[in-house]
Amino acid sequence: MATLADIGLAAAINILSAFVFFVAFAILRLQPFNDRVYFPKWYLKGLRSSPTRSGPFVRKFVNLDFRSYIKFLNWMPDALKMPEQELIDHAGLDSAVYLRIYLMGLKIFVPVAFLAWTILVPVNWTNSTLELAKLKNVTSSDIDKLSISNIPQQSNRFWAHIIMAYIFTLWTCYVLLKEYEMVASMRLQFLASERRRADQFSVLVRNVPPDPDESVSELVEHFFLVNHPDHYLTHQVVYNANKLAQLVKKKKKMQNWLDYYQLKYDRQNSKRPFTKTGFLALCGNKVDALDYYNLEIEKLSKERERVATDPKSIMPAAFVSFKTRWGAAVCAQTQQCRNPTLWLTDWAPEPRDVYWQNLAIPYVSLTIRRLIMAVAFFFLTFFFMIPIAFVQSLASIEGIEKVAPFLKPIIEIGFIKSFIQGFLPGIALKLFLIFLPTILMIMSKFEGFISLSSLERRSATRYYLFNLVNVFLGSLIAGSAFKQLNSFIHQSPSQIPKTIGMAIPQGATFFITYIMVDGWAGIAGEILMLKSLIIYHLKNFFLVKTEKDREEAMDPGSIGFNTGEPQIQFYFLLGLVYATVTPALLPFILVFFGLAYVVFRHQIINVYNQEYESGAAFWPDVHGRVIVALVISQLLLFGLLATKEAANSTPFLIALPVLTIYFHRFCKGRFEPAFVRYPLQEAMMKDTLEHAREPNLNLKSFLQNAYLHPVFKSANDDDDEDDDDFGEKRENESVLVPTKRSSRRNTPLPSRISATSTPSLPDVHEDSQP
Repeated sequence: MATLADIGLAAAINILSAFVFFVAFAILRLQPFNDRVYFPKWYLKGLRSSPTRSGPFVRKFVNLDFRSYIKFLNWMPDALKMPEQELIDHAGLDSAVYLRIYLMGLKIFVPVAFLAWTILVPVNWTNSTLELAKLKNVTSSDIDKLSISNIPQQSNRFWAHIIMAYIFTLWTCYVLLKEYEMVASMRLQFLASERRRADQFSVLVRNVPPDPDESVSELVEHFFLVNHPDHYLTHQVVYNANKLAQLVKKKKKMQNWLDYYQLKYDRQNSKRPFTKTGFLALCGNKVDALDYYNLEIEKLSKERERVATDPKSIMPAAFVSFKTRWGAAVCAQTQQCRNPTLWLTDWAPEPRDVYWQNLAIPYVSLTIRRLIMAVAFFFLTFFFMIPIAFVQSLASIEGIEKVAPFLKPIIEIGFIKSFIQGFLPGIALKLFLIFLPTILMIMSKFEGFISLSSLERRSATRYYLFNLVNVFLGSLIAGSAFKQLNSFIHQSPSQIPKTIGMAIPQGATFFITYIMVDGWAGIAGEILMLKSLIIYHLKNFFLVKTEKDREEAMDPGSIGFNTGEPQIQFYFLLGLVYATVTPALLPFILVFFGLAYVVFRHQIINVYNQEYESGAAFWPDVHGRVIVALVISQLLLFGLLATKEAANSTPFLIALPVLTIYFHRFCKGRFEPAFVRYPLQEAMMKDTLEHAREPNLNLKSFLQNAYLHPVFKSANDDDDEDDDDFGEKRENESVLVPTKRSSRRNTPLPSRISATSTPSLPDVHEDSQP
């Protein structure tokens, strides 16, 4: 059981580690050769140029202005200066709302910590239950004297914990309500003021039924011309371009080498560059580099054309674009045909949000894939209990000594004992979880989600569940059983529930060590970006050959919603659970939220380049998980008081989960529609304003290739040049064009097949030209 001295040693180690990280960051960020590592966002925006291009040679690599080193923490106030609206314009709504999660944590836990330390800590401390406990083998420490474990059985003091539980719940719900209302308003305002985007006019249509007479492209066009005649504009069929993407990537690499050797030849006109055809150009035949790479690029271009024209690569899905946001909203939010399993429509992701690889997965296989991953996640969670239980056992030196007395001479050494109990459990658990996000993301990709945002949200959900079951519940159950192992063996079965009730609050010491390792030193290490720093300089030294290579060597990364948000939610869970049980944990939570807010605000402003913009669509998940944490804290307090035989006061807790769930249902009905639907009123308003401001807007040219697979874009830059005047002609067209199937009604508009499809009825097309 970790003592105050152990916690103090762990705090000193983690505070020192955080300080070292901050000092190292302050020095490294000032060096010119690290500028692209610590300020990549400004380079990507074109607002910053490399400081290595001018000045003396030494100044190109080292900052010799010693005055800049004096205020090495000035990045903290600088990170807080940018107003929220400017932050939204600079980094997007997703990033700004993500930071509000940390602010929400401070809003909730600052008052909660003040009340808990003012009221509950004196109530718990002024008892001697743990010292006089009849269960002699129950271990405890000074931290536990601040917890509810120090309250005797059947005490009237439990009324204080029940009243505070109601106050904490009401305050948490109030903050959640205000934040939900604010974020929903920010989202609608953002969507109303946002510039024109392709996803505002587009839907994704899946499970298009096969037709022997028409291609997928023709079938999609005719369907929407019939059922959305006044709003349909254009479409882009979905291709299985995964193999083609590999060829394009290889061609890009070859082109990069060609540019390098061409640049080298331009500098030395008298000598042609040579290369070897083997592995890494270190072995094989020696050939002319320019001729070799030109030939390889030509071969890849021919192979690309062959794969691109393969009819088997066309999937029964398409991105369909409309003339108005209103038309897209109607299509995305309604059923398209009598059979609810065909012509399935949903909002198209933002083009940069599309995860193109998964568009090649047949829709019918998605259910099976998700069932497989659900079973796999269950077993992953279950089998991970074993290492979690072992890690938790490290938090109890006394427990280890009871079952392994031969280790006592070693672990009883003062510093080693404090280090093991105060620092090792947290760092060991973090190391066990280091590969988990990658595993969960692979599972999400296997399930077939078609957008990066949905992949991250699914991974975040599973990460949260994993933390809840393994890290939280697993640590409590396994840790309590291990610490009280000797008591379990020698007690009657009727006494075991009481022992667990007294032992659960003692798990706070383990979580305190985990918070300091993960939430203090871990957050401070985030700003150092050691991994990105090393990789950038390795690439810069070995791989960078052109200025384009240097730009690609930058790895700004992103927020990482799939890992960051579950981490935040875990601290919400710990704070809400232990607010009434062990308030000593709350100050550690506050340090995490405050430090993380400053660090991630700096990273969002200067480093992270968000891959997509979802308009804060993740907020319902954030709200729901805080509610789950609140209900769990109430149920655990109810069970804990039941073991304390507080029969007179415990029943008053029954209403808390009911009221909390009712509050969640109210928020879900009141605010969630703003995150899953687009109001037709808002769509019509934005369409009307846009039409008034730009009456001659040619929307088709804007949407024509918005959802063309990236591997096709370079080959189709000059496509559809003959359609420049389409927007002006379309309104007055009303020509009947028959389909190839006599069983289908005629299409009331001429067919406009994309360049990737074989057009039908060319004679009709020609007749319909004005």
